[in-house]
Amino acid sequence: MILSRLARPGRSGRLLLVIGIFVALVLPWMIYPPVALDIACWALFAAAVDLLLGFTGLLSFGHAAFWGGSAYCTGLIALHTGTPFPVAILGGAAFAALLALPIGYLSVRLTGIYFAMVTLAFAQMIYFIANQWRDVTGGENGLQGIPRELFGLDLSEPFYFYYAGLPFVLAGLFAAWRIVRSPFGRVLVSIRDNPARARALGYPVDRYRLLAFVLSAALSGTAGGVLAIGHGFASLEGVYWTTSGQAVMMVVLGGIGTLWGGAIGAALVVQLQDFLATAGFEETGIVTGSIFIVIVLLFRRGIWGTARHLLASRRCPDAASGDTASEPRKPAGTAA
Repeated sequence: MILSRLARPGRSGRLLLVIGIFVALVLPWMIYPPVALDIACWALFAAAVDLLLGFTGLLSFGHAAFWGGSAYCTGLIALHTGTPFPVAILGGAAFAALLALPIGYLSVRLTGIYFAMVTLAFAQMIYFIANQWRDVTGGENGLQGIPRELFGLDLSEPFYFYYAGLPFVLAGLFAAWRIVRSPFGRVLVSIRDNPARARALGYPVDRYRLLAFVLSAALSGTAGGVLAIGHGFASLEGVYWTTSGQAVMMVVLGGIGTLWGGAIGAALVVQLQDFLATAGFEETGIVTGSIFIVIVLLFRRGIWGTARHLLASRRCPDAASGDTASEPRKPAGTAA
């Protein structure tokens, strides 16, 4: 059975990859294609945040700077150079990584709430620059009419562009999956659990944290660039702090340190927001906040984290009673 196989550590990763790819391929057939694109991009964004939060132990409220900053950079490249949109997306991801270098260098020496507040401050600074630099960013109007140029192919239909942008999302998710299962990812987990011991073993803790921060920013930038091309605009909302908070909420809903849980959280939040907007409900924050509280109270490990824990406990009660490197513990001071 699929559920029993998911509980087997050796097979769960490969099986989840197959299931995830299948769901991603059929998603625009089941729901409105622009909403499907939103889910895919937010899933990658949530995975990028979880790479830093769940596997490195750093809670960032500044990742909107990389998501939205990449969206602006991607849009500017597409608008002013006429290059194919894949080049623009890669350019936006590179910009996000470069932007993360100074921010991460000044932030990774801090932990806990101090790290979260410093990243939030940097993100708000990027928001202020985007708002004031109207000649480049368009200010409150944002960038409009971002093209989807790809060697003359007509990708104006959202259904077709979904499949054109999906490889970037899948590549980003696969990269995140490989990172957390590599020796580098194991070192990140050890740094998260006991930084002092990692230093005693000779690992440059700040350097590892900085590299994880930059990789997380690059993945966030990839997601933001795909979304900007897909919808044809980049706005101030992308660099506002609530965007970072929404990504963190998706990670908590799905399960911190599960990586795949962020995709479940993204699907839940995006679908709920689309349903409420279609129904004409104005106070969406009240509903989403209430559901968030209920899920956090009922599923202490998040939706996917709780399901994985229950499956593992059925198969091996002793192994499920403790945490392992492949099932990271929640960082101190975080919910769920």
